[in-house]
Amino acid sequence: MAEIAKFEAGGYRYIRGPFQYSGGVAAEPGFAIERVRFRNRPSIDAGFGIIEEYLTGLGRPLTAFCACELRSPAPFTEEGFIAFNRIYVGTLERWGIFKDDENPVARSNVCPEIDPPAEPVFHAFSYTVRADAGAAITFLNAGSADARETAPEGESRVIRAGETSADAMREKGAHVLDIQTARLAALGAGWADATATQVYSVHDIHPVLENEVQPRGAAPAGLTWFHARPPVEGLDYEMDVRSVSVERILG
Repeated sequence: MAEIAKFEAGGYRYIRGPFQYSGGVAAEPGFAIERVRFRNRPSIDAGFGIIEEYLTGLGRPLTAFCACELRSPAPFTEEGFIAFNRIYVGTLERWGIFKDDENPVARSNVCPEIDPPAEPVFHAFSYTVRADAGAAITFLNAGSADARETAPEGESRVIRAGETSADAMREKGAHVLDIQTARLAALGAGWADATATQVYSVHDIHPVLENEVQPRGAAPAGLTWFHARPPVEGLDYEMDVRSVSVERILG
């Protein structure tokens, strides 16, 4: 069962997760989430600097930062992923967002198969702004991939590990959809509220689209398919979903 907490300094609530990221965020009443995509994707350090200047220019506190989408050169090992995330959350700690291994910020981090960046970069970020109390719900779920949280000793956490047949991809996609659906419900939303659905895989996802995504109404505004891998070795399919009031392109 997803555990919800409020991050009052940012004007949003979130699904508690590991130290790396939360499971998703939704604007609290009186706030709305907006998204900015970078035209020229900056490095992590440079991107944080740009985001700080951008939020300050809007008159928003740095704690309004609620989600981001990253791109990395190649999938990490489990150990490498943890090491990268410790560096990433350092800035969030300085901004007054991350504390005591509690991270309210939702995130995806995937690896483009073609023309990957030389180092991890920002693709997009989201933040809260003031809004009418009766405004439509805005939210952003973190990326979730084809792995269970735990598995029996000696077994892989990955769903149908090493398999990419049509049946295996359908099973992977169904697992991810179950996670995303539960997160939406926890945030007080549903698939019909989504303004964008995104999938990341280098394998054929048509079995997932035909047998899982479309029957569940999981792409009411269409679906964007990125030819990219999830951030950890061995994973084959990732997905996220959002509903935002404004989207901009920066740079």
